[in-house]
Amino acid sequence: MIEQPHYLPPRLGLLSATAADPFLTEDLLRGVQGHGGVDLAKVVEPLPEEDPRWRVEPLRELIDDALHQFKKNRTEADAWLAPRLHAALRLTRREAADRRIWNHLALGVAPDYVVWRHASAPSAGSQDSRVAAARFKGAPDRQCFSRLWWAAELFRDGGDYAPAVAACSNQDLIHSVMRSDLVDHRPTAQALVRILQRGIATTGREFTGLMAAINTAGATLLYDAMAPDEWRDPEDLRRWIEEAETAPPVPRHALPTGPEEEPVPAESVKTLTEYFADLFETAPVRGRAPQG
Repeated sequence: MIEQPHYLPPRLGLLSATAADPFLTEDLLRGVQGHGGVDLAKVVEPLPEEDPRWRVEPLRELIDDALHQFKKNRTEADAWLAPRLHAALRLTRREAADRRIWNHLALGVAPDYVVWRHASAPSAGSQDSRVAAARFKGAPDRQCFSRLWWAAELFRDGGDYAPAVAACSNQDLIHSVMRSDLVDHRPTAQALVRILQRGIATTGREFTGLMAAINTAGATLLYDAMAPDEWRDPEDLRRWIEEAETAPPVPRHALPTGPEEEPVPAESVKTLTEYFADLFETAPVRGRAPQG
Protein backbone atom coordinates (compact mmCIF):
# COMPACT_ATOMS: atom_id res chain seq x y z
CA MET A 1 0.00 0.00 0.00
CA ILE A 2 1.09 3.56 -0.63
CA GLU A 3 2.08 6.08 2.03
CA GLN A 4 0.70 9.57 2.58
CA PRO A 5 2.12 12.29 0.29
CA HIS A 6 5.53 13.65 1.30
CA TYR A 7 4.05 17.14 1.19
CA LEU A 8 0.83 17.68 3.10
CA PRO A 9 -0.87 21.03 2.52
CA PRO A 10 -1.56 23.06 5.66
CA ARG A 11 -5.14 23.76 4.54
CA LEU A 12 -7.85 22.12 2.52
CA GLY A 13 -8.58 23.55 -0.89
CA LEU A 14 -10.70 22.94 -3.96
CA LEU A 15 -9.47 20.41 -6.51
CA SER A 16 -11.48 20.11 -9.70
CA ALA A 17 -12.05 16.71 -11.30
CA THR A 18 -10.13 17.83 -14.38
CA ALA A 19 -7.14 18.93 -12.31
CA ALA A 20 -7.26 15.65 -10.36
CA ASP A 21 -7.20 13.39 -13.41
CA PRO A 22 -3.41 13.45 -14.08
CA PHE A 23 -2.76 12.28 -10.53
CA LEU A 24 -5.14 9.32 -10.71
CA THR A 25 -2.48 7.10 -12.24
CA GLU A 26 -2.64 3.35 -12.64
CA ASP A 27 0.07 3.01 -10.00
CA LEU A 28 -2.04 4.98 -7.54
CA LEU A 29 -5.26 3.10 -8.28
CA ARG A 30 -3.40 -0.21 -7.87
CA GLY A 31 -1.82 0.99 -4.62
CA VAL A 32 1.71 0.68 -5.97
CA GLN A 33 2.94 4.27 -5.83
CA GLY A 34 1.38 7.56 -4.80
CA HIS A 35 2.42 11.12 -5.54
CA GLY A 36 4.68 13.51 -3.69
CA GLY A 37 2.03 16.17 -3.20
CA VAL A 38 3.97 19.23 -4.37
CA ASP A 39 2.78 19.18 -7.97
CA LEU A 40 -0.82 18.54 -6.94
CA ALA A 41 -0.73 21.52 -4.57
CA LYS A 42 -0.04 23.77 -7.55
CA VAL A 43 -3.45 23.07 -9.11
CA VAL A 44 -5.54 23.46 -5.94
CA GLU A 45 -7.74 26.52 -5.48
CA PRO A 46 -7.27 27.91 -1.96
CA LEU A 47 -10.08 28.36 0.54
CA PRO A 48 -10.27 31.41 2.85
CA GLU A 49 -7.24 31.37 5.14
CA GLU A 50 -9.03 32.91 8.10
CA ASP A 51 -11.44 29.99 8.42
CA PRO A 52 -10.12 27.42 10.95
CA ARG A 53 -12.21 24.64 9.46
CA TRP A 54 -9.81 24.11 6.59
CA ARG A 55 -6.80 23.11 8.69
CA VAL A 56 -5.48 19.77 7.45
CA GLU A 57 -3.57 18.62 10.53
CA PRO A 58 -6.61 17.69 12.69
CA LEU A 59 -8.17 15.82 9.78
CA ARG A 60 -4.99 13.94 8.97
CA GLU A 61 -4.52 12.96 12.62
CA LEU A 62 -8.10 11.65 12.70
CA ILE A 63 -7.51 9.62 9.55
CA ASP A 64 -4.24 8.24 10.94
CA ASP A 65 -6.07 7.13 14.07
CA ALA A 66 -8.65 5.30 11.96
CA LEU A 67 -5.89 3.61 9.96
CA HIS A 68 -4.23 2.41 13.15
CA GLN A 69 -7.34 1.39 15.06
CA PHE A 70 -9.02 -0.55 12.26
CA LYS A 71 -6.05 -2.02 10.42
CA LYS A 72 -7.46 -5.52 10.92
CA ASN A 73 -11.02 -4.70 9.83
CA ARG A 74 -11.20 -1.73 7.49
CA THR A 75 -14.98 -1.74 6.98
CA GLU A 76 -15.49 -1.00 10.67
CA ALA A 77 -13.65 2.29 10.20
CA ASP A 78 -16.72 3.85 8.53
CA ALA A 79 -18.90 3.87 11.64
CA TRP A 80 -16.06 5.32 13.72
CA LEU A 81 -14.84 7.93 11.24
CA ALA A 82 -18.15 9.24 9.86
CA PRO A 83 -19.38 11.16 12.93
CA ARG A 84 -15.88 12.37 13.79
CA LEU A 85 -15.23 13.62 10.27
CA HIS A 86 -18.58 15.42 10.33
CA ALA A 87 -17.81 17.03 13.68
CA ALA A 88 -14.25 17.95 12.73
CA LEU A 89 -15.17 19.41 9.34
CA ARG A 90 -18.16 21.57 10.17
CA LEU A 91 -19.77 22.23 6.80
CA THR A 92 -23.07 23.54 5.55
CA ARG A 93 -24.82 21.25 3.10
CA ARG A 94 -24.04 23.71 0.32
CA GLU A 95 -20.34 23.50 1.13
CA ALA A 96 -20.47 19.72 1.36
CA ALA A 97 -22.14 19.54 -2.06
CA ASP A 98 -18.99 20.97 -3.66
CA ARG A 99 -17.15 17.85 -4.75
CA ARG A 100 -13.89 19.73 -5.13
CA ILE A 101 -13.26 19.81 -1.39
CA TRP A 102 -13.66 16.03 -1.18
CA ASN A 103 -11.40 15.56 -4.22
CA HIS A 104 -8.67 17.45 -2.39
CA LEU A 105 -9.13 15.61 0.91
CA ALA A 106 -8.94 12.25 -0.85
CA LEU A 107 -6.16 12.92 -3.33
CA GLY A 108 -4.12 15.68 -1.70
CA VAL A 109 -4.38 14.75 1.99
CA ALA A 110 -5.21 11.06 2.38
CA PRO A 111 -4.82 9.00 -0.79
CA ASP A 112 -3.25 6.26 1.32
CA TYR A 113 -6.47 5.98 3.35
CA VAL A 114 -8.61 5.77 0.21
CA VAL A 115 -6.46 2.95 -1.16
CA TRP A 116 -6.42 1.14 2.18
CA ARG A 117 -10.17 1.43 2.70
CA HIS A 118 -11.43 0.73 -0.79
CA ALA A 119 -8.90 -1.51 -2.52
CA SER A 120 -10.73 -4.47 -4.01
CA ALA A 121 -9.56 -8.03 -3.71
CA PRO A 122 -7.33 -9.20 -6.60
CA SER A 123 -9.40 -10.38 -9.54
CA ALA A 124 -9.13 -13.79 -11.16
CA GLY A 125 -5.89 -14.11 -13.09
CA SER A 126 -4.36 -11.03 -11.46
CA GLN A 127 -2.45 -10.44 -8.26
CA ASP A 128 -3.30 -6.75 -8.20
CA SER A 129 -5.96 -5.11 -6.07
CA ARG A 130 -7.48 -1.90 -7.37
CA VAL A 131 -9.39 1.15 -6.21
CA ALA A 132 -12.14 2.66 -8.34
CA ALA A 133 -11.40 6.24 -9.36
CA ALA A 134 -14.86 7.17 -8.04
CA ARG A 135 -13.52 6.68 -4.51
CA PHE A 136 -11.33 9.71 -5.12
CA LYS A 137 -13.61 11.96 -7.18
CA GLY A 138 -16.99 10.26 -7.51
CA ALA A 139 -20.59 10.87 -6.57
CA PRO A 140 -21.36 11.73 -2.92
CA ASP A 141 -22.50 8.20 -2.13
CA ARG A 142 -19.32 6.70 -3.64
CA GLN A 143 -16.47 9.08 -2.83
CA CYS A 144 -14.49 7.88 0.17
CA PHE A 145 -14.98 10.84 2.49
CA SER A 146 -18.10 12.56 1.20
CA ARG A 147 -20.12 9.37 1.70
CA LEU A 148 -19.12 9.34 5.37
CA TRP A 149 -19.88 13.02 5.91
CA TRP A 150 -23.27 12.75 4.23
CA ALA A 151 -24.14 9.55 6.10
CA ALA A 152 -23.43 11.34 9.39
CA GLU A 153 -25.42 14.37 8.25
CA LEU A 154 -28.46 12.42 7.10
CA PHE A 155 -28.65 9.90 9.93
CA ARG A 156 -27.70 12.02 12.96
CA ASP A 157 -30.54 12.90 15.32
CA GLY A 158 -29.85 16.54 16.00
CA GLY A 159 -26.60 16.55 17.96
CA ASP A 160 -26.70 12.78 18.55
CA TYR A 161 -24.51 10.78 16.18
CA ALA A 162 -25.47 7.36 17.56
CA PRO A 163 -28.01 6.64 14.77
CA ALA A 164 -25.36 7.54 12.18
CA VAL A 165 -22.97 5.05 13.78
CA ALA A 166 -25.65 2.36 13.51
CA ALA A 167 -26.33 3.23 9.88
CA CYS A 168 -22.65 3.23 8.92
CA SER A 169 -22.11 -0.13 10.58
CA ASN A 170 -24.18 -1.68 7.79
CA GLN A 171 -22.77 -1.03 4.32
CA ASP A 172 -25.94 -2.29 2.69
CA LEU A 173 -28.05 0.34 4.44
CA ILE A 174 -26.00 3.34 3.42
CA HIS A 175 -25.48 1.99 -0.13
CA SER A 176 -29.19 1.37 -0.68
CA VAL A 177 -30.63 4.37 1.12
CA MET A 178 -28.34 7.32 0.47
CA ARG A 179 -29.41 7.61 -3.16
CA SER A 180 -33.02 8.25 -2.19
CA ASP A 181 -34.35 11.77 -1.68
CA LEU A 182 -36.61 10.43 1.05
CA VAL A 183 -33.70 9.92 3.41
CA ASP A 184 -33.50 13.72 3.72
CA HIS A 185 -36.76 13.48 5.70
CA ARG A 186 -35.35 13.00 9.20
CA PRO A 187 -38.11 10.72 10.58
CA THR A 188 -37.63 8.46 7.55
CA ALA A 189 -33.89 8.22 8.18
CA GLN A 190 -34.41 7.44 11.86
CA ALA A 191 -37.11 4.87 11.09
CA LEU A 192 -34.76 3.07 8.71
CA VAL A 193 -32.15 2.84 11.46
CA ARG A 194 -34.83 1.32 13.73
CA ILE A 195 -35.69 -1.18 10.98
CA LEU A 196 -32.03 -2.19 10.89
CA GLN A 197 -31.69 -2.39 14.66
CA ARG A 198 -34.80 -4.57 14.95
CA GLY A 199 -33.40 -6.97 12.34
CA ILE A 200 -36.34 -6.48 9.98
CA ALA A 201 -34.06 -5.64 7.05
CA THR A 202 -30.31 -6.17 7.17
CA THR A 203 -29.03 -7.06 3.68
CA GLY A 204 -28.58 -5.08 0.50
CA ARG A 205 -31.39 -6.95 -1.24
CA GLU A 206 -33.73 -6.33 1.66
CA PHE A 207 -33.02 -2.61 1.83
CA THR A 208 -33.27 -2.26 -1.94
CA GLY A 209 -36.67 -3.94 -1.85
CA LEU A 210 -37.80 -1.88 1.13
CA MET A 211 -36.77 1.40 -0.50
CA ALA A 212 -38.63 0.42 -3.67
CA ALA A 213 -41.76 -0.23 -1.60
CA ILE A 214 -41.35 3.03 0.31
CA ASN A 215 -40.96 5.04 -2.89
CA THR A 216 -43.93 3.31 -4.51
CA ALA A 217 -46.17 3.85 -1.50
CA GLY A 218 -45.71 7.60 -1.32
CA ALA A 219 -43.61 10.70 -1.72
CA THR A 220 -41.90 12.98 0.76
CA LEU A 221 -45.04 15.07 1.19
CA LEU A 222 -46.99 11.98 2.29
CA TYR A 223 -44.38 11.02 4.87
CA ASP A 224 -44.24 14.62 6.09
CA ALA A 225 -47.95 14.39 6.78
CA MET A 226 -47.73 10.96 8.40
CA ALA A 227 -44.67 11.74 10.49
CA PRO A 228 -44.04 15.49 10.85
CA ASP A 229 -40.59 16.73 11.78
CA GLU A 230 -39.56 19.57 14.06
CA TRP A 231 -38.56 22.84 12.42
CA ARG A 232 -34.81 23.29 12.52
CA ASP A 233 -33.48 26.72 13.35
CA PRO A 234 -30.60 27.50 10.94
CA GLU A 235 -28.98 29.50 13.72
CA ASP A 236 -28.15 26.26 15.52
CA LEU A 237 -26.00 25.11 12.63
CA ARG A 238 -24.49 28.56 12.11
CA ARG A 239 -23.49 28.76 15.77
CA TRP A 240 -21.96 25.26 15.69
CA ILE A 241 -19.88 26.19 12.65
CA GLU A 242 -18.72 29.42 14.27
CA GLU A 243 -17.58 27.45 17.32
CA ALA A 244 -15.09 25.50 15.18
CA GLU A 245 -12.32 27.93 16.08
CA THR A 246 -12.54 27.17 19.80
CA ALA A 247 -13.80 23.59 19.68
CA PRO A 248 -11.50 20.94 21.22
CA PRO A 249 -10.30 18.03 19.07
CA VAL A 250 -13.04 15.51 18.39
CA PRO A 251 -12.97 12.73 21.00
CA ARG A 252 -11.61 9.35 19.99
CA HIS A 253 -13.25 7.18 22.65
CA ALA A 254 -16.65 8.88 22.89
CA LEU A 255 -18.96 10.26 20.26
CA PRO A 256 -18.68 13.95 19.43
CA THR A 257 -21.70 16.22 19.66
CA GLY A 258 -23.26 17.72 16.56
CA PRO A 259 -25.32 20.89 16.17
CA GLU A 260 -27.77 21.48 19.02
CA GLU A 261 -30.83 21.05 16.83
CA GLU A 262 -34.18 19.72 17.92
CA PRO A 263 -34.22 15.91 17.89
CA VAL A 264 -36.58 14.04 15.60
CA PRO A 265 -40.03 13.61 17.20
CA ALA A 266 -40.14 10.15 18.77
CA GLU A 267 -43.78 9.60 17.79
CA SER A 268 -42.99 10.30 14.13
CA VAL A 269 -40.16 7.79 14.18
CA LYS A 270 -42.39 5.18 15.79
CA THR A 271 -45.16 5.75 13.24
CA LEU A 272 -42.87 5.35 10.26
CA THR A 273 -41.01 2.38 11.74
CA GLU A 274 -44.23 0.43 12.07
CA TYR A 275 -45.40 1.54 8.63
CA PHE A 276 -42.12 0.51 6.98
CA ALA A 277 -42.15 -2.81 8.82
CA ASP A 278 -45.57 -3.51 7.32
CA LEU A 279 -44.39 -2.44 3.86
CA PHE A 280 -41.44 -4.79 4.10
CA GLU A 281 -43.77 -7.78 4.41
CA THR A 282 -44.71 -7.39 0.74
CA ALA A 283 -41.61 -5.57 -0.52
CA PRO A 284 -40.06 -6.88 -3.76
CA VAL A 285 -36.98 -8.50 -2.25
CA ARG A 286 -35.04 -10.41 -4.90
CA GLY A 287 -34.66 -14.08 -3.98
CA ARG A 288 -37.29 -14.03 -1.25
CA ALA A 289 -40.14 -16.48 -1.56
CA PRO A 290 -43.52 -14.79 -2.18
CA GLN A 291 -45.57 -14.26 0.96
CA GLY A 292 -48.52 -16.58 1.30
